[in-house]
Amino acid sequence: MPTIPFEAFALFLFLAGFVIGLGAVTVIDLHGFLGRKSGYWTEATTRTHKVTKPMIWAGMLLATLGGALYYREDPGGWIPRAHALIAAVLVVNGLFLSFRVSPFLLKREREGRSAELLPSAWQKNIMVSLIVSDLGWWSALFLLSYRLVTRA
Repeated sequence: MPTIPFEAFALFLFLAGFVIGLGAVTVIDLHGFLGRKSGYWTEATTRTHKVTKPMIWAGMLLATLGGALYYREDPGGWIPRAHALIAAVLVVNGLFLSFRVSPFLLKREREGRSAELLPSAWQKNIMVSLIVSDLGWWSALFLLSYRLVTRA
């Protein structure tokens, strides 16, 4: 039986992080976009985020671990540094979503207000956060693709 190269295992973890994390980000962002003008989708977003939030954090953990292992021999290249910067931004953004937005949504749900549209200020902050999240995840995936093709 052939031995699996360590680099393949590291890359698998890296990609698994993208599959889980970016998949969950896509689902919650689509819900959030639809929820801007619809009470039905606002409520659906509140419910859905209970599933997507841990999946996004799990994806972030796997991608970070996989990236650290994958880049262990070349941690100083520009793509590993860009990935580290993107990961840091995504973590800060995720902390805002997890510890500010999520409790706000859950409180509204407990109060029976989960189908009400969010206040404009919250919608704006969440939209900026979702854009940061999408740009971060998709940019990181593109950089990994670029690295695999060019070995930059």
